Amino acid sequence: MTARILQNPWRLLLAINAAVIVGVFVHKIQLPPYVPYIHLLVDYHFGFIKRALVGAIVALFTDKVPVWLVFALGGVTWLVTLALYAKLFQKIFGFTAKTLPLFVFIAGSPFFLKNFMHTLGHFDIYGCALALVLLLMPAGSLLFVALAALFSIILVLIHHIHLLMYVPAIITIVVIRHYLAYGCNRSNVAFGIVAFALVSALFFAAQFLGTMPIPEADFVEYLKSRMADPSRTDLLQFAYIWYQPLAREISDTWGRLPHNILGVPVFALLIWLHMPLWRYFANLIGALASEAHRRLVIAALIGVSLAYLVMFAMVFDYSRWISNWAVCMFLILHAVKMLPAAREVPPIPAEDRNTNLFGLFVTLIPRVGIVRPF
Repeated sequence: MTARILQNPWRLLLAINAAVIVGVFVHKIQLPPYVPYIHLLVDYHFGFIKRALVGAIVALFTDKVPVWLVFALGGVTWLVTLALYAKLFQKIFGFTAKTLPLFVFIAGSPFFLKNFMHTLGHFDIYGCALALVLLLMPAGSLLFVALAALFSIILVLIHHIHLLMYVPAIITIVVIRHYLAYGCNRSNVAFGIVAFALVSALFFAAQFLGTMPIPEADFVEYLKSRMADPSRTDLLQFAYIWYQPLAREISDTWGRLPHNILGVPVFALLIWLHMPLWRYFANLIGALASEAHRRLVIAALIGVSLAYLVMFAMVFDYSRWISNWAVCMFLILHAVKMLPAAREVPPIPAEDRNTNLFGLFVTLIPRVGIVRPF
């Protein structure tokens, strides 16, 4: 029995991942939700400002925001994302013994659901969830492109950094699922260009016109009026981010660079531990029936990666960015699987010793973190 488990441990690894996620959740709810909580307090009371959509929606239902709402909303969003991903995996690959290693490498990755649990309440997961919806829905009409544009607008209103974090992946999904699968014509290309221009214009409006129009002290007083417990002033220490210009954010990032760059070897190691998954992804691309499709997919992967490189230069939450980059790669992998292939790609081997070791290490790592590794 023990030898059989060691040879084909994937069901056990799946159970271990579930236990790890529970442990991460128990640890997370004991931490003060500094950044996530203040985002639930900020709304459009003083006009159009950045990072205010989620708080504005919360304001429609309650005048006083309790701290537990961060974990409630974050937990529901996490569960919805898990359900959407399980549905997508079932649709694209199916749950069988042969596909179980692939599911463990993706769903059990410390970059994905486990790190979303650690960053519970942050805005990153919304980009993943909306991209999953686009991967699940029919893509044959312009309604698909319009919905992708709407999702991108929502993400930019939640936080404008989504233009670099998940909008490039959404564009890639739209190109693969709509333009490559159903062809390009003048109307759908023009529609896509206009949609991208609108999302980009909204980003610049949020970045440069979305600063808080009142003094910071008055802003903090307003936030206190929205708190269920105004004595928790420690949760308002990040109010300055609604006043910080882009130049200051870049300056802070480069000031922390000598210290934060020390985490790059750790990120490289974590990426390397997913080698069986990356090898499978490369084989999927190589098996595409069209050379043009292969080139466009590779170009899209480079484009998404360059967007994250720009983000690395602007904001210093490196562990979050590298985790979301990996999630974007996972999402695009599923989109590529939907394209016509010239041959069937063999799944990740379930009884290969080296692959099993990689799967074990990936499973045991509970998360990547927010700024620095772990």
